[in-house]
Amino acid sequence: MSPPAGSRPVFHRLSWRDFDALARLDGDEEMARRLRRAERSRRKLLIHALLTEASKTDDHVGPLPPLDSAWELLARAEARAPRAVNRILTNPYTGSWAGYTTRLMRNGIDGVGPLWMHLGHAHAIAAAAAIRAELDFETAIPAWQGNAMLPSLGMAGFPLSEPFSSAVVRGVNGRYFVSNGETTVRLPSAPDADAPGWWGIRRVRSQVGVHRFSLWLDDLDPYRGLYEPVPPERLPDKDLADWQRLIDEACRLIAAHLPGLARIMPVGLASLVPKPQVLFRNPSASTGEAFGSAVVGLPADGTSLADTLIHEFQHIVLGGLLHLVELYETDPRERIYVAWRDDPRPLSGALQGVYAYFGVTAFWRALHQAGRNSRRSGFEFAYWREQTWRTLQVLRTDATLTVAGRRFLENIAGRLGPWRDEPVPSESSALATAARRDHLAGWRARHLRPDPSVVTELVAAWLGGRPRPPATLDATDLPPTPVPDGSWSHARMDLIRLASDDTPVPPGGRPPAVPGATAADFAYTGGDYLEAIKGYRQELATDPDRPASLVGLGLALSARGPHPAARALLRCPELVRAVHRQLRAVPRPPTVEQLASWIGQLVPG
Repeated sequence: MSPPAGSRPVFHRLSWRDFDALARLDGDEEMARRLRRAERSRRKLLIHALLTEASKTDDHVGPLPPLDSAWELLARAEARAPRAVNRILTNPYTGSWAGYTTRLMRNGIDGVGPLWMHLGHAHAIAAAAAIRAELDFETAIPAWQGNAMLPSLGMAGFPLSEPFSSAVVRGVNGRYFVSNGETTVRLPSAPDADAPGWWGIRRVRSQVGVHRFSLWLDDLDPYRGLYEPVPPERLPDKDLADWQRLIDEACRLIAAHLPGLARIMPVGLASLVPKPQVLFRNPSASTGEAFGSAVVGLPADGTSLADTLIHEFQHIVLGGLLHLVELYETDPRERIYVAWRDDPRPLSGALQGVYAYFGVTAFWRALHQAGRNSRRSGFEFAYWREQTWRTLQVLRTDATLTVAGRRFLENIAGRLGPWRDEPVPSESSALATAARRDHLAGWRARHLRPDPSVVTELVAAWLGGRPRPPATLDATDLPPTPVPDGSWSHARMDLIRLASDDTPVPPGGRPPAVPGATAADFAYTGGDYLEAIKGYRQELATDPDRPASLVGLGLALSARGPHPAARALLRCPELVRAVHRQLRAVPRPPTVEQLASWIGQLVPG
């Protein structure tokens, strides 16, 4: 596992040409392979450093062999079959394990279980490499709740005895066994198959013409979680069939409409962590340490899955790129509005989102140009191109960007900018505009705090009977706070998306059950704005602080034409809310709408 004596170290580099191509979505397979090789080298160095540090004391061994033996077994496997070790190092969860365990060592703490369990996972990694290299060997690996994991292969399950224990793995003449006490599990000849006492990691394959996709559905590896180890969650056979069907649909769409991405994606996206379906959501996530993997909820259809796979692939590519190039200086302040989150984001998170939704925008643009799902694709294209552009514009001038970071964003802008002029149906554009205004106003109401002196001045002006607010109106000079003032409902956005779908509810059919949707929300998205205004007024009479009702009233009033209350509720709802709170204590306080109409006189149209 170390370079031959006298050999020169290998440095992983990316040319500016390749850097620019990746930024513009023009990367190719070789670029993705270079990122993957760099990740593999990084993990090798991390493991070596981790085991070297941990081997300085015997306190971290527990009931397992010395950690040196894990490195030695990896070296034997590499000498016999280098590809076997490469396969283990490329496994996304080798990266997440190395990162998690290094943090535990650095902080001198246990994690989910004692530290020896996490350090001892190195023995499981080495054993999996030895099995793939077809070595004869014997070692011991950790067992958590009776489950002994062999990364990239599968898991042996034993009768539960204690939460943290060990199991023996041995190989003789090409046959491999895992034992715990009196129970022995023999690995099947095809490790991804199930056998008595053994769960294999299942793989889903899909081929579309020359494009071949192969994805592990890993529901076993303890380090497949985003933040800390998680127990196995075996996917039912029915769900496995659903995943196969949806992955086939998604791959067909990507291959047909973004063939360049279809060539590169299989190199960088190797494994999915399947999660249950969440109504009206496509939950997904990834981490820079687990290059090649994404946690994905079961989607409603193949189009949604294609959207999610592209989104997470973009995160994976950028995560690999950030291990080679510094795009920004560290700045943890949560200060930037983004459309894909309800909370302010640091620059690092905002940049990740811009790159991910740049890919998502490209997907919906391609579908829209091809006439696929025309209402839906038109809406999604119109929505995401503007939302991504808005955040991109904020980031392009940020002082924490490096020269490379500015170049990266300028490349995105050069490709995304012209898309903003491409035509979409007026209905799609109107829905996208409403959705954008909805989310931004809701974010403002919850995360911006007006300058107290401005609030005090407005309260005094109202109480003094002034027909217009002071001309010095300034909605906020303060940075956003990550602590939200109230909750936010996504029900209206869900209803807008349903309205943009190509398969609307049939006449006389029952409206869909949308969690959190109110009668006013249904009226607004159904085009009955007078009824929506009435409904939001009633909601605010009950709870004048509810952000979704404040913004809903602004949207419904705006839909009927220019209105000062709509301007205030959509442009500075945080100010309306703060002033109204002060005025509730006086005799005969104004309604939210009355106050918003007064303040809205100074809000530009």
